[in-house]
Amino acid sequence: MLYLKLLELTNDISFFNVFRYITFRIILAALTSMSLWFVFGKIFIGAIKRFHISQYIRTDGPQSHHVKKGTPTMGGVLVLGTSFFSCLLWCDYQSALVRLMWAVTFLFALIGFHDDYLKIKRRRNEGLTGRQKLFFQSIFGMAAGLALYLSPGYNPALTVPFFKGLILNLGVVYIFFAALVLVGTSNAVNLTDGLDGLAIGPIIFAAGTYMIFAYCVGNAVIARHLQLAPVPGAAEVAVVLASLIGAGLGFLWFNTYPAQIFLGDVGSLSLGAALGVAALIVKQEILLILVGGIFVIEAVSVIMQVGFFKATRGRRLLRMAPLHHHFELKGWAEPKVIVRFWIIAIVLALAGLSTLKLR
Repeated sequence: MLYLKLLELTNDISFFNVFRYITFRIILAALTSMSLWFVFGKIFIGAIKRFHISQYIRTDGPQSHHVKKGTPTMGGVLVLGTSFFSCLLWCDYQSALVRLMWAVTFLFALIGFHDDYLKIKRRRNEGLTGRQKLFFQSIFGMAAGLALYLSPGYNPALTVPFFKGLILNLGVVYIFFAALVLVGTSNAVNLTDGLDGLAIGPIIFAAGTYMIFAYCVGNAVIARHLQLAPVPGAAEVAVVLASLIGAGLGFLWFNTYPAQIFLGDVGSLSLGAALGVAALIVKQEILLILVGGIFVIEAVSVIMQVGFFKATRGRRLLRMAPLHHHFELKGWAEPKVIVRFWIIAIVLALAGLSTLKLR
């Protein structure tokens, strides 16, 4: 909004031409959302405490987590709020891709908000059932896939990382594939959000990776040079991702161990969906398995634990799932688990970026 107003002044004041540069607006978007957290973070946490919106801890979880009971939750509300406000200032809000990304993010946020609300209302760790979550996630995911499929010029094909000539055209099946990506990513991030700062770190690293991809595919010259499929308008998505990165850094200031506030499902489900839709927009869906490898590992650990438990009639593959709890029960201190998972997430993000040239 402000960005478009400033562009109107370029004829009179040449300085305002700087706002035409995506890179400049990317920086402004990140700084704005992060700064808003520093201004309103403590106020928001205080309000959450007054309304007794606090986290309920699993009774079967690690004993060390019981001290976290009563910690304010639903920090995802301010993460999305600061990011969205930043986008209103520095994004081209007329962009169809920007509107789609925010629509998907907010729809998944509604699922998470309702889940958090039920847990708070019932005063126990019981929100929406798994089937209820999956139903709404699938509906919203297919709606997003349909919107992309019907977008003029959008190519419903998959590119395979490291193999420039391998392209899989899915046709109408892409709608269901898109839903799978969004459902999988949002749930994987939700499962990872179990330690202070554990989820938001890999979210920031993955968002940074896709921000670079969005900038590259949104520029026809750069896309052609890197042999990427150009996506007109995708560069504006880079600004959205930058605003989420800034908001994530601001949140991390208060979420780092010991956390003053948690994301809640409203944050983890929506930010997971934001990563998923970004991957769909820039046509790097399969790469999300690598870039979001931490989320994949955490989700797979739960699937393996449940499958092994059922197959062996009560035996456990891990001491506890998701995987981060397994390492806690092995004696790793919580900060050690978090930082080591972050290191892995950074390496995976760098590996994802390497595909820009290794094709």
